[in-house]
Amino acid sequence: MKPTVLVVEDEEKLRRVIELQLKAAGYDVEQAGSAEEARKLAERADLILTDLRLPGISGLELLADLRSQNSRTPVIVMTAFGSVETAVEAMKAGAVDFLPKPFSLDHLMTVVNKALEVKTLRAENQELRAELSQRYEFDNIIGRSGAMREIFATVTRVAPTRATVLLCGESGVGKDLIARAIHHHSPRSGKPFVKINCTALPENLMESELFGYEKGAFTGANVSKPGKFEHADTGTVFLDEIGDVPPSIQVKLLRILQEREFERLGSNKTKHIDVRVLAATNVDLRAALEQGTFREDLYYRLNVLPINIPPLRERKEDIPYLARYFVKKLKQDLGSPVESISEAAIEKLLEYYWPGNVRELENVIERSMVLANDPVLDAEDIRLDLAPKARAATADSFLPEGMTLDQYEQSIIREALNRASGNKSQAARLLGLTRNALRYRLSQMGIES
Repeated sequence: MKPTVLVVEDEEKLRRVIELQLKAAGYDVEQAGSAEEARKLAERADLILTDLRLPGISGLELLADLRSQNSRTPVIVMTAFGSVETAVEAMKAGAVDFLPKPFSLDHLMTVVNKALEVKTLRAENQELRAELSQRYEFDNIIGRSGAMREIFATVTRVAPTRATVLLCGESGVGKDLIARAIHHHSPRSGKPFVKINCTALPENLMESELFGYEKGAFTGANVSKPGKFEHADTGTVFLDEIGDVPPSIQVKLLRILQEREFERLGSNKTKHIDVRVLAATNVDLRAALEQGTFREDLYYRLNVLPINIPPLRERKEDIPYLARYFVKKLKQDLGSPVESISEAAIEKLLEYYWPGNVRELENVIERSMVLANDPVLDAEDIRLDLAPKARAATADSFLPEGMTLDQYEQSIIREALNRASGNKSQAARLLGLTRNALRYRLSQMGIES
């Protein structure tokens, strides 16, 4: 649709000239000879071009009236040549620009086009912010299981604080999404969120990347450069895979957490920083403590508020909701004919082990949608990655990747209980055990009933 410009000018000839010029440029035009007339037309306008000197109510009063109604319509004021003070007053009152009379038609079009471009950019920015806000709302982090509902409740409690949070869980469970949700629901939501993948940074570059460096600190350092912590000042730093940080850097991270200060590489000047630290790991940091590869003092500084995110195989009740969500989300991105997923397809997804967790589930749905031809994604359309099973006969991958024998046994027992809807006798029959033998194993797992 063409943008509509409301021209408010008591001089009829000038109003007519402006109207013809704007229409020739492709705009729709409304006219008003006074502020009273303009009030009735203002809601329909995308831009208001008004003279400051009008009969009755002045252009400044019209501008103040629009702002009191929280109108976001940009206003350009026209003022007699030399009335700089009046123009400044109008800008302070909320005008986006001004035109000193007399003005050329080219100047008029430049100012009008610029004002409408700024309005469009602001509207797009608001849409993007709303989209980003919705992305990290809990409604869009799919999890209906009790474990996930408990995590959401914890996030709600910890987000308003500045306490350090340690997110624990296997790769692909959604630690990044939970970290962003914590930031989004915190008082720092409008401030920077800086993610640092500790695995991706080479050890010899990690210090300079995290804390910055001064000119001449090393060969090639021709200018000073701030690090990621400085970029995150007043916001949040998310340290992903914190278990991979070398001991030399762990000392500096501890100082950040304790003292909120650091020095750039090659400098002895202490800088103070205001950041909230969130960290994530897919390894057992307590085992790293025992091995001496992770500092005990840093561990306790990070582990103030631990959140353990369970793997997908332990919350399979989330799979149907996740699958339907990914179908809906990916349909827009892929332009796929698939519009829904069948119950048979979901049953097939429920039977799979999911070593790659939610990330693997999304990849499987995407692969299946790309290759499917029908509007309903059915069981035969589901393309699981069964490559790990082909290596099951080798000594190195006899068990599913990343699992111990106890974990594998427990997962089988949980699956049997799931298929038997919690009936122990039926689950025992599926496993080839007596009911008492199953009860013993459940007690060992900490499941009494």
